[in-house]
Amino acid sequence: MTETLFLSSADVDDLAEPADYVAAVRDAYRQIGEGAPAKPRTLLYNRDPPGMLTSYTSVLPETGGMGGYTYSAGFGAGDAWFMTPLFDAESGEPLAVLDGASMNPYKTGAAGATAVDALAREDATEIAVIGSGAQARGQLATTATVREFEAVRVFSPTAESREAFAEEFADRIEPAVTAVATASEAVAGADVVITATNASDPVIDDADVDPGAHVTAMGQYNPKKNELPPELIARATYVPDIRERVSQDAGSFLAAEEAGLIGEDHVAADLGAVVAGEHPGRTSEGEITVFDSGGTGIETVAAAHMLYKRASEAGRGQTIDFAPASEALTGR
Repeated sequence: MTETLFLSSADVDDLAEPADYVAAVRDAYRQIGEGAPAKPRTLLYNRDPPGMLTSYTSVLPETGGMGGYTYSAGFGAGDAWFMTPLFDAESGEPLAVLDGASMNPYKTGAAGATAVDALAREDATEIAVIGSGAQARGQLATTATVREFEAVRVFSPTAESREAFAEEFADRIEPAVTAVATASEAVAGADVVITATNASDPVIDDADVDPGAHVTAMGQYNPKKNELPPELIARATYVPDIRERVSQDAGSFLAAEEAGLIGEDHVAADLGAVVAGEHPGRTSEGEITVFDSGGTGIETVAAAHMLYKRASEAGRGQTIDFAPASEALTGR
């Protein structure tokens, strides 16, 4: 039998700071850029009851981990569960099974922060956040660690939500966070724009995005939904997390393609190539860059392995037994 660690959210939710997630995820994307494998999500929809089952995977040889997410959302319970199997990338043995809910905003945020670090101007000082939910929190908490930002403006449709978001971050990060009444007010003059919503249509206007800005879109992975306007995609250097997923579920890119504004060759590079130095990413101060995030096993494995190591050192979690196939796969 193989001893495997089970880690609940409570076991791991205090083991890492936002900057720790960014460091782990940045290195993971470097490995992908240098040839480590990762696949886009597999997404299965159920009609009755309505729900979604999804999974995605990656192998990070230098980190020493492989695996990813399998999670359900909706169905009869109307909730979601994030199960994260983690394997040893050398032996293949199961290392851990994590309840991945608490790490989700931070590992996803770390992918966005890695993109900001790789693509935003060095002198970026102002952030616009569109959205005020858990994913917006994770994006801001991690992104705030990669530059010395001075101001953050947040907009979401419900005034109480955006004001609560700003109040929550008053003591969490250094730059001042202000709730504003419109998306245009948030985006005007911003060096970094983050969209983290469940909207089906664009949540910002192309005209509001200044030359030289970087935009991270991470709220949608649906071919029929686009947080960003097609015109913005067309004038930007476009970088997805995994190039292979663009034709699958990158709705903003597909909307621009359908409008005849771009072709398939509009993808500059995936994020791993930029982080690994295989593609320059931003090449001018006035260039607009877009990172389109759909969620991958890259950041998932990186974060899970970091938490597994720290939990092991802290004596957290419970061990469970897995039988290797050589023992249990007998057909008897």
